[in-house]
Amino acid sequence: MSSLADDTRWMDAVDQAALVRKGEVTPLELLDAAIERIERVDPLVNAVVIRWFDHARDTARAQLPDGPFRGVPFLIKDLFAGYAGQRISNGNLAFKNAKVISDADTTLVSRCRRAGLVIAGRTNSPELGSVPTTEPLAWGPTHNPWDMSRSPGGSSGGAAAAVASGMVPFAHASDGGGSIRIPASCCGLVGLKPSQGRISLGPIRDETALSVELCVSRSVRDTAALLDAVRGPAVGDTVIAPAASRPYVDEVGADPGRLRIGLLDHHPQGGAVAPECAAAARSVGTLLESFGHTVDHAWPAALEDTSFISRFGAMWSTNIGVSLRRFEAQLGRPLTDDEFEPMNRIQAKYGEHLGAVDYALALSATTQFRRALQAWWADGWDLLLTPTVAELPLPLGTIANHPDHPMDALERSGQFIPFTPPYNMSGQPAINVPVEWTDSRLPVGVQLVAAYGREDVLLQVASQLEAAKPWAQRKPQLS
Repeated sequence: MSSLADDTRWMDAVDQAALVRKGEVTPLELLDAAIERIERVDPLVNAVVIRWFDHARDTARAQLPDGPFRGVPFLIKDLFAGYAGQRISNGNLAFKNAKVISDADTTLVSRCRRAGLVIAGRTNSPELGSVPTTEPLAWGPTHNPWDMSRSPGGSSGGAAAAVASGMVPFAHASDGGGSIRIPASCCGLVGLKPSQGRISLGPIRDETALSVELCVSRSVRDTAALLDAVRGPAVGDTVIAPAASRPYVDEVGADPGRLRIGLLDHHPQGGAVAPECAAAARSVGTLLESFGHTVDHAWPAALEDTSFISRFGAMWSTNIGVSLRRFEAQLGRPLTDDEFEPMNRIQAKYGEHLGAVDYALALSATTQFRRALQAWWADGWDLLLTPTVAELPLPLGTIANHPDHPMDALERSGQFIPFTPPYNMSGQPAINVPVEWTDSRLPVGVQLVAAYGREDVLLQVASQLEAAKPWAQRKPQLS
């Protein structure tokens, strides 16, 4: 590996941008260093499935916008995020084979480009991002850089593996049920799910949906700085989060004061939680107490509501059905049975059989759940601390498509991720912080959840944890 590729491999995006700003490297040199790493490491990991290296080099040679990340190499997730004139597959075999091209930038991608990022390709994602692993039939499995036999999580697993292995300093990710936080936990990264309506999903998708977008990163300041660069509404947005009182980068290292934090270290509905995951939450709770915060075993009673799963499932299945219809419209033909993965097809069919009244009732139940959940923070709690996932990173193949038992994958997924989906329903911001690790060097993330619109508190506390137990020096053993 060249000197520059090696020297910049573990630099965060803020530091890489500083090199360009000072004239110590050019954007093209920084991009070529990232490309060199991708070409060397990705055959082991399978994170970057669509590559635009020639286009990216043309972009880096041109006059880039003078944004905060001018010249920094970047990757976008292969799910919904449109980049004008470039391929997209959404993890789907038919889209892959047809080499479908995006006809426009989505708002977020446009803002990333305006920030000066140089987009070099797309990262692997499960079809429609519907499972918390990254093993699509279209592109094959992505491997966890910390243990190649294990999953990097999902659905932003390709993004997380690319960042954790040092290909790029951060990468675009999205989260409809935990898909930023889950792979961040599995790969030892920072993963912030912003508040619903913090970042526009324009021009096609609706902010009232479950999903939000941002990134996975190795440093809290990278996440904060990118949030500053891409946040805010666009024309026609239906949900707009309260404006921040100051730049989010100013929250990094800022004193949050003494906070009241609830600790949930078990499955609120009686399921299993791995000892390492529960212990990580308790350990971080003790650390937070040492900062002067008050930490008590407490959590919202709404999390014990067993009807939550069916409410979430009705919304999820309907969204998959909508995506299938849009896929077919883009292709101009129906997808055959072998072009849409079995679990997704079954869920799409379930969504089709839900009547308008059924869907309206699911929306109403979601509203009631959101209010019941958020009431806990309104009653005076500042943060909730939980494990991010209920198990260590799963062996590849644990969550798999079985044509004869297509819903097995969904059931197994639910066992793995009981802690993340509620906050997609409530719209609240939540962050994975990679503070804890097993003796065998596997990351074990913890999740912090704040009141709606309070990303500032999450960034303040995450930076406290980062200063107390730095993780930047931890690197997987790869080429």
